[in-house]
Amino acid sequence: MMQLDHVSKIASTAEERVLMVSCNVTINGEALDIVHTLRPDDPYGISPAIRQWLEENPLFPIVPYVPSLPPTDDEKRARLAPLTARQFRLALLAGGFTPGEVTQTIETLPNGAQKEAAKIEWEYAATFDRMHPLIATVAAVLGLNDSQIDAMWLAAINL
Repeated sequence: MMQLDHVSKIASTAEERVLMVSCNVTINGEALDIVHTLRPDDPYGISPAIRQWLEENPLFPIVPYVPSLPPTDDEKRARLAPLTARQFRLALLAGGFTPGEVTQTIETLPNGAQKEAAKIEWEYAATFDRMHPLIATVAAVLGLNDSQIDAMWLAAINL
């Protein structure tokens, strides 16, 4: 037995006539907070009860659908899979850079904690994240722009 107890929010979706309904229901004596996708003419589950509730409460506000903005380039980069140290070094090599050149680049950094941290990351990291500051630092010294790094990164994922 399923019963609609309370509706707290209704929001439109990108799909016409489809709503997301935040509500409280009781199923076999247990009260649950759920988000239900209400599709037109869906005769199953809690849908008929929600449809009846909507008819009885026509003034209940429905939050309009607002499409999300496309991700920024940095958000896309942050979602790229990490590379293993092997993949990262092979990508550099394929791009015309040797691991020794990266070591030399790190050695040109000013003495201090940042340089020491970069050396540790380069020598001991098992994986590399695309948005790690070391990637941008080394790339800048090697003369690589973001698009070039992205292309190398994407190629390296399959190595």
